[in-house]
Amino acid sequence: MTPRRGFSFAKSRGKGSCFPVLGFVLLCVFAPVVFFLARGLYAADQDHISDVPRKQVSKWREWQALQDLKSLFSEEVLNVIVSSTNDLGPFSLDNFRKNLSASWRVVGLENSNSGHELNQPTHVRQEKPKGKDERSSDGLPLWTDSPAHETRRHLIEKRREKRAAELVKKDNEVTVKLENAAIERSKSVESAVLGKYSIWRKEIENENGDSTVRLMRDQIIMAKVYLSIAKMKNQVELYQELIFRLKETQRALGDTLSDSDLHHSAHGKIKAMGQILSKARELLYDCKLVTGKLRAMLQTADDQVRSLKKQSTFLSQLAAKTIPNGIHCLSMRLTIDYYLLPPEKRKFPGSENLENPSLHHYALFSDNVLAASVVVNSTITNAKDPSKHVFHLVTDKLNFGAMNMWFLSNPPGKATIHVENVDEFKWLNSSYCPVLKQLESSTMKEYYFKAGHPNTLSFGASNLKYRNPKYLSMLNHLRFYLPQVYPKLDKILFLDDDIVVQKDLTGLWAVDLNGKVNGAVETCGQSFHRFDKYLNFSNPHIARNFDPNACGWAYGMNIFDLKEWKKKDITGIYHKWQNMNEDRVLWKLGTLPPGLMTFYGLTHPLDKSWHVLGLGYNPSVDRSEIDNAAVVHYNGNMKPWLEIAMTKYRSYWIKYAKYGHPYLRTCKLNE
Repeated sequence: MTPRRGFSFAKSRGKGSCFPVLGFVLLCVFAPVVFFLARGLYAADQDHISDVPRKQVSKWREWQALQDLKSLFSEEVLNVIVSSTNDLGPFSLDNFRKNLSASWRVVGLENSNSGHELNQPTHVRQEKPKGKDERSSDGLPLWTDSPAHETRRHLIEKRREKRAAELVKKDNEVTVKLENAAIERSKSVESAVLGKYSIWRKEIENENGDSTVRLMRDQIIMAKVYLSIAKMKNQVELYQELIFRLKETQRALGDTLSDSDLHHSAHGKIKAMGQILSKARELLYDCKLVTGKLRAMLQTADDQVRSLKKQSTFLSQLAAKTIPNGIHCLSMRLTIDYYLLPPEKRKFPGSENLENPSLHHYALFSDNVLAASVVVNSTITNAKDPSKHVFHLVTDKLNFGAMNMWFLSNPPGKATIHVENVDEFKWLNSSYCPVLKQLESSTMKEYYFKAGHPNTLSFGASNLKYRNPKYLSMLNHLRFYLPQVYPKLDKILFLDDDIVVQKDLTGLWAVDLNGKVNGAVETCGQSFHRFDKYLNFSNPHIARNFDPNACGWAYGMNIFDLKEWKKKDITGIYHKWQNMNEDRVLWKLGTLPPGLMTFYGLTHPLDKSWHVLGLGYNPSVDRSEIDNAAVVHYNGNMKPWLEIAMTKYRSYWIKYAKYGHPYLRTCKLNE
């Protein structure tokens, strides 16, 4: 009974367990299906949700790419890209970068975050190609232009060609102008300067071009030293041999300055002199004795240099105050012809203008006919209206006839001219004029006209400048008596006879002197031409009344207000100082020191372009200053009519000298 019960229990148990197995199988089958369906729905939802952020990311990427482009290229390059895109259609940025010049460097490309962005395709405007086969060698499509773009591109090309042609034309014009300017500058180059430059180049190319000459000179010096010692030590044979070699070397050297000018035998003489000097050194050398001889020779050479300087000063002063034969001949011939004229032909026209204060009046005091003619001629030539100019010439009785005759035969156009004789000014006598009174004293005559009767050129040469009698000439001191000579004039322009006028001077009469008497150009530099260079400030009268650093000014071209002159009694001030200088303790020479004292505080400075000085002593006056000056002044010893004149400045004076005139040709006066 028991087994049957067990079997039935097992059978019934097997029938009840099949449902769970079936559920498990269905779960295994349908669970993946449900999973994949849910995943698909979720992905669809995600795609729908991410549409908006994806557009924002694309915009951000475009903005980031633009910023990277701006960091890589300048604004001009980006403008080129934009304009080219507008004209010719879109193109690849990679192609643009590939075709950049080799000189372009993209800095920071390796570190840029835009590399991967640039390689991504961008949404650009593209036109369809005409056909599938129209591609470039690189595989890129060939873009075609619309008619409007084609026309615009042709216009741009034409404008570029036209602009290029204009630039080439301008370049050619500039080149021609530069060539013409260079040609004009080459015409103004002086041949003398070129010559000096050539010599300079020769010296530079051969730095030791005189080494042999200097060696021979040194040998001569040592030979003289040993010659003296040999004579002192009674070395007769050596003494005679030294004399022979010394004379031989001196003859070979002569006045030679460079090695190229030496005779070919000079080297043999140098060798022979070297041998005798070596022998003399072995026999006679004594350091102390040789040093003493060299010092004595140095002192002798120094004395000779000083003596030659004195002689040079004497001769230059003598040449400066000597009248050339041609000018003396001219004066004599003119004088003869003047006194052969009948009296009625000796008068100048326009006498009614001499006292007309509305005209432009000039004062010129000179005994040099040729110099005075250049002053008048240059002034009239450059005057805008010569008829308004009046010249008052004063000379001495020796040149009175010559001066009249010259201007009678060479009238100054429409200008008025009048010549007077200073010796006919009866009011100008020793009782009124201190200079004439001083000339009557025996000490003054001794100083100016005898001067110790020097027997040699060097004796007294240093004081020769101060002993020149022209500094006591009344023609030189007449400038302090202008209101007395021309009592009816209000203003007058004073001119020296060693000046040349290059511009119209009528503007000087319009200058406001601000209550001053004298209008002049100041001449002081950092330390030159100040009062302490002209006056003796060790004298208490000078020290109390004047500033040693006060700026000096120049005589030669001065505009004087004669009304103010009379009010301030300028002539009386001059008389005061001239009387105090009878013993020459205040100043030594000339009229400039008393002029500085007389017009102290009464001088109005003029613009420097009115009056340029130094052409008679300064070889380095700026050429542009000379050309721009209204008046150039040959102050100094090298006057333009003398043989010692500086050639580089003489042309300004020669231009107004009438060397073609029969009088000048007869007296052999030429350029």
